[in-house]
Amino acid sequence: MPPPLFSHSRRVLPVLMAAVAAAAPATASADCGGDFDAWRDRLVAEARASGISEGAAALLAQLQPNDKVLAMDRAQAVFTQDWLTFAGRMVNDYRLRIGQQQLDEFADVFARAEQRYGAPGPVIASFWGLETDYGAVQGDFDTLTALATLAHDCRRPELFRPQLIDALRLVDLGWLGRGELRGAWAGELGQVQVLPSDYLSLGTDGDGDGEVHLKDSKPDVIMTAARMLHELGWRAGEPWLEEVRVPEDMSWQQAGVYRSHPREQWAALGVQHADGSALPSDGLEASLLLPMGRNGPAFLAYPNFAVFLRWNQSLVYSTTAAYLATRLAGAPKVDARDPDPGLRGAQMEALQRLLADRGHDVGAIDGILGAKTRAAVRAEQLRLGLPADAWPTPGLLARLEQDTDAPNAGRPATSPHAGASAIDRSSDGQ
Repeated sequence: MPPPLFSHSRRVLPVLMAAVAAAAPATASADCGGDFDAWRDRLVAEARASGISEGAAALLAQLQPNDKVLAMDRAQAVFTQDWLTFAGRMVNDYRLRIGQQQLDEFADVFARAEQRYGAPGPVIASFWGLETDYGAVQGDFDTLTALATLAHDCRRPELFRPQLIDALRLVDLGWLGRGELRGAWAGELGQVQVLPSDYLSLGTDGDGDGEVHLKDSKPDVIMTAARMLHELGWRAGEPWLEEVRVPEDMSWQQAGVYRSHPREQWAALGVQHADGSALPSDGLEASLLLPMGRNGPAFLAYPNFAVFLRWNQSLVYSTTAAYLATRLAGAPKVDARDPDPGLRGAQMEALQRLLADRGHDVGAIDGILGAKTRAAVRAEQLRLGLPADAWPTPGLLARLEQDTDAPNAGRPATSPHAGASAIDRSSDGQ
């Protein structure tokens, strides 16, 4: 059996957010908190004014917040795992075997999806497998309760309040019954875990019945996932991730998800295919991705890798999804190499505090190695004369703890987003 899955509220689809900003009432973001029953009554009135049927609007009347939803929204410890640990759990024999079965069984649907939207079958199957194990684990939270809890909470009401109205539209359309409104704790539904607004705007009929059923129609799931990838910017016929070999004397500051060079430049720097053969001497842009530093696995991430980051902003998740897609496309298991030990939990939080004390913007002190923390680590490595691979180690932490007289380093001299033509700059890459 597969390991337990997790919800992914770090996902913020640009298409969805733009639609929310355009369609949400001006007061929606301010209408949060306070007495829940009074807030819920205003929501019922809004639903009726939006054209929701009386029967569907009445589904909101008895909702109460769920403290477990808020607890899960605040703590997603899975993202503190290093990449090899996370990928080792998620890219397992079960998902590879079942994924290949789906690719074979629905080969004609995957072919239609790629012809129409450009996204290849292994990429679709990768997200499908990671999100719900190909539909086997879709979540058991009541969707309306989860969305109401998150909409009433004042952290992201502008995202979740419109989802409640759109969930009721799905009921009015007949695509989902009340009992089928169950899914992830963050309100996502179906086999590729989409929010109700995405369900309505991007849901695609794949089996020809004139409706979209993302909980039980695999052709609908495949076509919808392909359309989502297309909307997120998928470039047809191009790669997304490739394992590579890197020389020991590499200029490590050239690496990073926000730095890119033409492939011919990486070849000139000594980067090779994983089998030792030469990279093509062409102008295809790529970033050198070292999820666990210079001694760990190494990848070239191509422009399509940005789509993985737009699907889910976690760099650990996105790299895992892209890697699983390469495995489903026939690539061998990655060479783990021998990465230096990293930091987790309290150690990572201690490092972030030290970096913040030196003037670096690391975002939240959360123990998660995100893009801002990586950029700060790289800046300190350069200052200390260490290999600047942006991988924090116990040795670096010890150096910074001892370096109490270090001047305020300020923000890194080079923006972590500089030269980012291959990878989307809108993601924080956490």
